[in-house]
Amino acid sequence: MTVSDLNHTLADLIRINSVNSFYEGGPGEAEMANYVEHYFQRLGLRTWRQTVFPGRDNVIACLPGKRADRRLILEAHMDTVSVQGMTIPPFEPTVENNRMYGRGSCDTKAGLAAMMQAMADLKTSGQQPACEVWLAAVVDEEFSFRGVVKLCEDVQATGAVIAEPTGLQAVIASKGVLRWRMVSRGVSAHSSKSHLGINAISHMARVVLALERDHAQLAALPHPLLGPASCNVGRISGGVQVNFVPDLCTIEIDRRLLPAEDLEDVLAHYQGILDQLRSTDPTFDVIMEEPMLVDIGLETPADAAIAQVASTVLNGMGLDGSLAGVPFGSDASKLARAGVPSIIFGPGDIDQAHAAVEYVDLGQVAQAAEFYRRLLTTFVG
Repeated sequence: MTVSDLNHTLADLIRINSVNSFYEGGPGEAEMANYVEHYFQRLGLRTWRQTVFPGRDNVIACLPGKRADRRLILEAHMDTVSVQGMTIPPFEPTVENNRMYGRGSCDTKAGLAAMMQAMADLKTSGQQPACEVWLAAVVDEEFSFRGVVKLCEDVQATGAVIAEPTGLQAVIASKGVLRWRMVSRGVSAHSSKSHLGINAISHMARVVLALERDHAQLAALPHPLLGPASCNVGRISGGVQVNFVPDLCTIEIDRRLLPAEDLEDVLAHYQGILDQLRSTDPTFDVIMEEPMLVDIGLETPADAAIAQVASTVLNGMGLDGSLAGVPFGSDASKLARAGVPSIIFGPGDIDQAHAAVEYVDLGQVAQAAEFYRRLLTTFVG
């Protein structure tokens, strides 16, 4: 591997606008998919596509290994979040103080470039990986995970590594996420005769305060790698104009789930909070809508082969081989639910992901590529 080749590939990926199509008219991943496909076709590797949405395809490249009956998946998403609010040119990769700047540099084009380089190194050197390797570059991680869901429809593998900015730590646990709306319904009236109406905002204020009290109790049951579950009321809207009694108010809630939490139990708990408030006020009318997003957490056993081999490789590189947890979600939990033991690993700091000034440390990118290369030569599962 040459660092210049790796950095060149990363710069090429950053130049491509791959903002998810669901954000502000983003173009999606089509140009990224073409780049990844051509990269591997030039190496002589077999590639194929999976159509997820019209014009938005996963791209998979296959590197044969010594064990054809075993398979390792390297997976990274091609889409990025919006560039709104960025204070640097999003698609002009620049290097300063050994950092490369641009949208997606950290999340997660650096991880993708490092995986591509590791595959290329083995192919060009003639060194076979220990088992068959798929590199899957997928769409739509930043909105609804449809790319990895498509990948999981017919996948069999003995392990998977998902590229996300973990600061070069091997991650075996991550939180899930549940997002839903609560809607308060009142009765409209003129504000000069507010007693004739039912104020939906006032009722929702009671809900928000009850949620705040409830959320304080989450700290009592921490996960050993992830800490406690968390919850946030992220949006509120209601009312028509200032001289109306508002007849409608809506909040949107983001609940970060621990891997062992049951979705139905969590939803039932919040329904119980509403039922308690309703029991003291017959005019109280707040309902919970169906979830907008559900993503269950990840908890790969520490003794799983993919976790143990990753730890050994990191220790051999003089890096921290301890197994960690992260609070953010990724494609890993979907692969794990499909029966593929999965870890998350990649260069960069999650605090830089989605940031106004996004960058990645190029030293970490090179180390990540070396980690992936060593993993390919040793992992069988």
